[in-house]
Amino acid sequence: MEGGRRVAVHQVLATLGYGDAIGNAALGIRRVLRGAGYRSHIYVQTADPRVEDATRDYRELREESRPDNVLIHHFSVGSRASRLAFALPDRMLLVYHNITPPEHFIGMRTPLVRLCFEGRRELRAYVPRCDLALGVSEYNRAELAAMGFPRTGVLPVVPDFSHLDVAPDPLLARGFDDGWTNILFVGRLMPHKCIHDLVRFFHAYRQTYNPRSRLLLVGAYDGFKTYLGSVGELIAHLQVPDVHVIGHVSNEQLTALYDVADVFLSASEHEGFCVPLVESFYKGIPVVAFAAAAVPATLDGSGVLYEHKDPRHVAALLHAVVSDRALESEIVRGQDDALDRYLGVDFRSSLLAFVDRTLRAPRAAPPRVAGDFWRQVADSEALDELRRRRPSIYGALPKAPGSERWESPW
Repeated sequence: MEGGRRVAVHQVLATLGYGDAIGNAALGIRRVLRGAGYRSHIYVQTADPRVEDATRDYRELREESRPDNVLIHHFSVGSRASRLAFALPDRMLLVYHNITPPEHFIGMRTPLVRLCFEGRRELRAYVPRCDLALGVSEYNRAELAAMGFPRTGVLPVVPDFSHLDVAPDPLLARGFDDGWTNILFVGRLMPHKCIHDLVRFFHAYRQTYNPRSRLLLVGAYDGFKTYLGSVGELIAHLQVPDVHVIGHVSNEQLTALYDVADVFLSASEHEGFCVPLVESFYKGIPVVAFAAAAVPATLDGSGVLYEHKDPRHVAALLHAVVSDRALESEIVRGQDDALDRYLGVDFRSSLLAFVDRTLRAPRAAPPRVAGDFWRQVADSEALDELRRRRPSIYGALPKAPGSERWESPW
């Protein structure tokens, strides 16, 4: 209590997306915290318009900040919201969702390369700042420990499947529910997800085993149209038909796509957890996935893992799973058992225990920031306002050395 006012437990993150794993986690955490009687808001730098009403501007957090409050910081990329959170006096409980190593984006002209590089560098500055650091998987927790975080733990992921309990989009369902074999991938269409490998695997499967099959690629590709273009060139070079790049979808469309899928295929080489794998469990779809990063732990002894990206090998696995009903049923039973273990976790008790542990732990060292930090924040906000209201004046400002655009000092 502070002056008769109960401790607040707020969350801060760079962006709240619609339907993504981090956004769903933040909303679920807020639900638990409010149910336990804590004042709790979600502060973000940006938000999808569909969930914007669930957020507050991260700059308002400075007014809400109190030394006895707990700030749950969802760390996924470097951001202004992250840097402001670092400078506040609140106790900090960091939740690490992992950051894709920037080497996966070499040769890609995208701001995400810089965000991932700076995010991983920025994360190390939080080692002395955090009262407790949690990974959303054991893989993420181990990475935190290797960076030197002294107090770590795992905040269990208990996926919320309510978004898949909606009525499926009838038009999309009819379009693909025609007796063909549907191979599904759900996730952002980015280089480390290895969409190019999925195309190679599908080409081998279609040529060798089943011409009446299609590959459904579902997920956003903002900022990676160049990569998607190279995937298109590969499709043209291999002359493989029936590859459908569907892009970002609504919950109704996603439900329809899971409903018509015969197998979920992943070739991703970096995952901090990978929620679509568990969504596939929920929808009863057998999973075939590359054994990289957190994927084996997420599958928890279920599904089918492969360790070599020989297209003939993966095509044979797909054929075995799709054509052998007894094998498919055995795989799904294993996934059902894994899903039961996920759903058996008491997320509410785990979260509240971590909050209590943060409140009872000895305080971490006060944050150390530059003496003019808050002046830089004010200057940056003024420049943002100038960019919005007077873009021609903003564009005439001198650029940072070696840069094509003006950059914020913080």
